[in-house]
Amino acid sequence: MRKATQKSLKKISTTKQILTLGKHARNVIQEQYQQIIKYEKKVLTDQDPENLHRMRVATRRLRTALQVFQETIALPKAASEKRLSALAKVLGKLRDLDVQIADLETNYRLQLDLNEQGLVDEAIAVLEKHRIKAFAGVKSALKRSHYKSLKEAYHTWLETPQYTTISPLLLLPHIPDLLSPLLASLLLHPGWLISAEQISAENSSVLHDLRKACKRARYQAEFFMDFYPKSFQKWANEIKAIQDDLGKLHDTEVLRSLLLSKLSPASQAQLEAVMQQAQAEALSTWEATRQKYLEPAFRLNLYQMLLEPLSTLTSHLSEVTNAEMPNAVALTK
Repeated sequence: MRKATQKSLKKISTTKQILTLGKHARNVIQEQYQQIIKYEKKVLTDQDPENLHRMRVATRRLRTALQVFQETIALPKAASEKRLSALAKVLGKLRDLDVQIADLETNYRLQLDLNEQGLVDEAIAVLEKHRIKAFAGVKSALKRSHYKSLKEAYHTWLETPQYTTISPLLLLPHIPDLLSPLLASLLLHPGWLISAEQISAENSSVLHDLRKACKRARYQAEFFMDFYPKSFQKWANEIKAIQDDLGKLHDTEVLRSLLLSKLSPASQAQLEAVMQQAQAEALSTWEATRQKYLEPAFRLNLYQMLLEPLSTLTSHLSEVTNAEMPNAVALTK
């Protein structure tokens, strides 16, 4: 057992072994903030929808980071999660339109007869007009004083980060504490109770919210990927697959409400068949997946997996000397 522990420790560098809550929080926040800034100018050129997508994801990841480390960091009001949420909402409106337009052009338009493709083109034209307005909203948001003050707040905080009293604590033994709240939120989500047969337009919003919970759980997992074995990476990939499938389901519902009323009865039936096929593919593994996540033994295994960093360091941490602790505290400065 001692040899196994030492072998596990070799995979975790000495620097990571004495990494503190405050230092890791700053590292994660800096990485996500820099991603937002990286794509800001590219988004304003409006040349590639992928730039908008990446900036939006970075904003969401930063919001998740603030949730994970909320007990560790002391941020100014201008850098609050509320400010990030407002930015993410503006970016999200434009991104949703990009996804809808792309779906109509590449997945649905070609499934219809030539006579009906014109109606889809009309729907695309309407969305394009909405997109012009949404892009104007993004452009305005990125030039407003609120966004400038947000950037100034993060720049100042990253230069001289302010922490709470628990920030000098060693990170490794507290990773399970940081990960557990969002994992609990994911596992207790009511979306897992909706079977494939029960899914409808009325409860699709619940599954869409479950998709968001999957995103948050995946983002936080990625913040700590270096401290876990491959099984942790495998679980994060599984969560992403669930998120993607639920996303396809949601996108189909949105397009259904957008398109079907504009088409002839014959084309409605034709397009409905295509949409049902897309939903069937997205939900092909849903029943098995949700049953898995409702299984008590599987849930227990997930929590046990979170304890991996702690289990490999149990004997090591008991030997940490008082001389090492000042070094750990120094990392937060």
